[in-house]
Amino acid sequence: MNTAQFTPAGTMTAEDLGRIHLIGVGGVGMSGLARLFLTRGLPVSGSELREWPSLAGLRALGGTIHMSHEASNLDGVDTVVYSSAIPQDHLEMVEARQRGLRVLHRSEALAAAMTGRRTVAVAGTHGKTTTTSMVTMVLQQAGADPSFVIGGEISEVGSGAHHGTGEHFVVEADESDRSFLIYRPYVSIITNIEADHLNTYGDLANLEATFAEFARLTDPEGFIITCADDPGGRRLAETLRAEGRRVWTYGESADADLRLSGMASSAQGVRYLAEIEGRSLGEIRLPVPGRHMGLNSAAAVLAAYLLELPVAAAEAALGAFPGVRRRFERKGVADGVLVYDEYAYHPTSMTLALQTLREVAGEGRLIVVFQPYRLYRTRDLQAEIAAALGIADELVLLEVFGPGELRQPGEGSAALLSVVPLPADRKVFVEAWDDVPAEVARRARPGDVVVTMGAPPISLMGDQLLDALLARSGDTAAIGTGVDPDGAAATAG
Repeated sequence: MNTAQFTPAGTMTAEDLGRIHLIGVGGVGMSGLARLFLTRGLPVSGSELREWPSLAGLRALGGTIHMSHEASNLDGVDTVVYSSAIPQDHLEMVEARQRGLRVLHRSEALAAAMTGRRTVAVAGTHGKTTTTSMVTMVLQQAGADPSFVIGGEISEVGSGAHHGTGEHFVVEADESDRSFLIYRPYVSIITNIEADHLNTYGDLANLEATFAEFARLTDPEGFIITCADDPGGRRLAETLRAEGRRVWTYGESADADLRLSGMASSAQGVRYLAEIEGRSLGEIRLPVPGRHMGLNSAAAVLAAYLLELPVAAAEAALGAFPGVRRRFERKGVADGVLVYDEYAYHPTSMTLALQTLREVAGEGRLIVVFQPYRLYRTRDLQAEIAAALGIADELVLLEVFGPGELRQPGEGSAALLSVVPLPADRKVFVEAWDDVPAEVARRARPGDVVVTMGAPPISLMGDQLLDALLARSGDTAAIGTGVDPDGAAATAG
């Protein structure tokens, strides 16, 4: 995507958009933007083909949702918003241009909503949704009432977007299509930089150069935060510091500005000691497991420190962090089997998530139900994805979710399955969605952990798995979303 075609950030406000229509409004990113506009009091409509869970909330806020794509959906509309998943020849896109309506990419519409605010933009190959959520909760705990748009819903809050009264606007900045170059942050957080979206960037060097371009858009009065433990983040910090820019780092590395020590993770959560500029910030605790969660939280702690917010607010917010939906989200337990959902689809994030789920499984087995996301990624990172899936005890593999992609010979889940390092009887490709719950119910035993993982549609599978497990047990009391038998927190993110 060539960002030169976009309207520069800050030249219009959300109120300038008039009546707004979002194509594909049910997706996480688009539904969050719709929620933001609705809570800002703006008239919003949207079109969808599937009844996503987010749609009920949008209707409750006064949004008009059309369950079809039709030219008539644009009657009375001033601005049409689309995402990179929507093709240019989409019926409503063509109709909008024929009518002479304003047509904006999601990033342009979001940039308009940020006008006049101090933006905290969180980017990175992994962890940006969780980190954005943590930063948001820290600002809320400090009484700053930020606006925010996150690529996921904060668990228990049930929302991925909000129009706040404070000066800050926290946003998850998506690098997949270069659209994060639209934003003009006051604070830029870059969690890590690894090879991904190479259909857009070609190679890692170009991807790293684009992250540097994003960081250079940061307000000179603001600051840039990177992870000292990540090679890409370290290289970026060195480049930007050589240019005289204000860069702060976090991590377990000895030279990190915010240094973490004594980090420990268990099924009950993660904790570490934090120190900055010779000052101890004490112990930071999270009720969610995973060392990567500790690193994500450190970015939020550092942002709070640099924004001169009370460190106690960061400690309190992170100590109560409920997790993010689709990020290590507990769906329930049925017939002694614990079911989670996890958004990870890149091999690095898959590996981190599955290692953490191993901690949760304990003596039980780990069964992974995986739907790969995008043909190009599955092809280019096949060996790495297969190695991550090899952490599982059992694998149920669905076909690749790649809307708009053309499958070439030898591409897809069959090729991936053949190189997953598991015995043949412990891995299976299931072509039909409706056959997956029965396959999982056949394989799972009491004490096992099952995780649905990967592309967006697989998030809808968890409830079906619980129903299948419940049906085999015949015990309606066997399902729940409360507390694990060992007392561990039920929800993680």
